Amino acid sequence: MRRRRFFQSTIGAIGAPLLAQNVQKAIDESDPGNIKLCHRLDAKAVTDDDLCFLQQIGLQWVRLEFGKGEVNLDTLRAAQERFARFGMRIYSGVHYSYRSTRVQLGLPGRDQDIEIYIRFLRDLGKLGIPIASYDFHPANTYTTRMVERRGYVAREFDLNDFRRKVEKRQFDREYSAEQIWENYSYFIKAALPVAQEASVKLALHPDDPPVAKMNGVAKLFTHYDGYRRAEQIAGDSRNWGLTFCVGTWSEGGDLMGKDVFEMIRDFGGRGKIFEVHFRNVTGPLPHFVETFPDDGYMDMYRVMKTLREVGFRGATEPDHVPKLAGDNGLQRAGTAYCIAYMRALLRRANEEVG
Repeated sequence: MRRRRFFQSTIGAIGAPLLAQNVQKAIDESDPGNIKLCHRLDAKAVTDDDLCFLQQIGLQWVRLEFGKGEVNLDTLRAAQERFARFGMRIYSGVHYSYRSTRVQLGLPGRDQDIEIYIRFLRDLGKLGIPIASYDFHPANTYTTRMVERRGYVAREFDLNDFRRKVEKRQFDREYSAEQIWENYSYFIKAALPVAQEASVKLALHPDDPPVAKMNGVAKLFTHYDGYRRAEQIAGDSRNWGLTFCVGTWSEGGDLMGKDVFEMIRDFGGRGKIFEVHFRNVTGPLPHFVETFPDDGYMDMYRVMKTLREVGFRGATEPDHVPKLAGDNGLQRAGTAYCIAYMRALLRRANEEVG
């Protein structure tokens, strides 16, 4: 009996470190082959106290959004150094000069705004920040009202309410899909060569919500076919790809041409998904409420597992975090809830997929 207990304890002592190594491998977010858990942050609003909190919950990657103001190499370097002090690296950068109506509606002065964006891309490249995320939906309406669900506050979109109560033409005329395609092509043909030279990847977000026309302006990225056409315009460049918003794609349901998992296997399988917005919703249009990842109709574990199956190693981040009791600013409780849930899904997916 003593000898049996000795062997059992010896095997246990040997096996415990091996098990610990396997578990650590499953959840190591610094592994370049792993998915990077990330969070979207307003570069100007986040405080050092916020960064300390994010460090405490184990966040290693951030997406920084700089608005439309002046951003130069020194601004970006200072932000990079500041986040590094809290153990975080910048995975993607956003500068809203691309959202200029002069760019997206093809108005006089667009070249000046595109030049601002191009300088931003060059600066990202100089600092080794690999991704620039952008969208292309002028005259967009994201939500029709804020509602409570399970006691937390989240955004709702009701297409009937939008059409009857919210929608109005925002510009002096309407814009067709072909006109917006012309403007998108002009922008991407100017920005993409610079992104390639800078070793920065351009990640295109779909139109949220995926409604073909809003406020008198057509939208392009509401369907699989829109992304395929944009890919063709980019000439199958390695530096063109997606910020794949699971929430937006789930909002469209069966009308999107391919479902969430087919999109991941198609674009993700070809290395064309660079960033993922990990959000759930209650159901597809004409009505949905944005939810925490565990509280909607989409199977978010299956999403995480499919991302691992295609070898995705980019950033995945909470999107439009609902507001819990006492949450303001960074919405720390909601952020911690999302990151912890995503980490658990990622750990399980890595254990199952490898």
